[in-house]
Amino acid sequence: MTPAQKTEAIELLKDKFSQYSNFYITNTESLSVAQINKLRKVCFDKNVEMKVAKNTLIKKALESIDAEKYSGIYEALNGVTALMFSDTPKDPAVIISSFRADQKGDKPVLKAAFIGEEIFVGDNQLSNLKNIKTKNELIGEVITLLQSPIGRVVSGLLQKAEKGEDAGTSASDAPAADGGDTPAADGGDTPAADGDTAAE
Repeated sequence: MTPAQKTEAIELLKDKFSQYSNFYITNTESLSVAQINKLRKVCFDKNVEMKVAKNTLIKKALESIDAEKYSGIYEALNGVTALMFSDTPKDPAVIISSFRADQKGDKPVLKAAFIGEEIFVGDNQLSNLKNIKTKNELIGEVITLLQSPIGRVVSGLLQKAEKGEDAGTSASDAPAADGGDTPAADGGDTPAADGDTAAE
């Protein structure tokens, strides 16, 4: 690889690391060409970008972006390295686990993963990464939690409103006891026994 080709490869890697906030560093050594191609297809179907690169170029690309930020990853840059770039943090972990089960093997091996701002080192982190909640999953859980008490409050208010309407209807249907249609006992039409009649 010429210096110009190395520079171009580093720039390409820098673009990928800048584009994705989640990437996995795996070891695909001992996988056959057919297995690599199958793994690439699975990644493509899941919108995970897979790229094989030299460890020295990966390190230079990361150092040129932020040497300290990625310092915990450098120790994982050994052997044959395949990078998996993903918009979601758990998809590469799910792909690796499913691929191993399908191939009845232990490759690819997870060497490290960079998720958001956190670094996970070692293949034993795979199960933890598989269970990471995505942003949409977390939002869904929060909405569910919020809806539960709100639903009870709204239901209670509706029940109160319905009871109030029933009480109002019953009161309006009852006959009014105001005496408006009852003849008045005021003696207005009864002849008055007043002092105008002379006792002759």
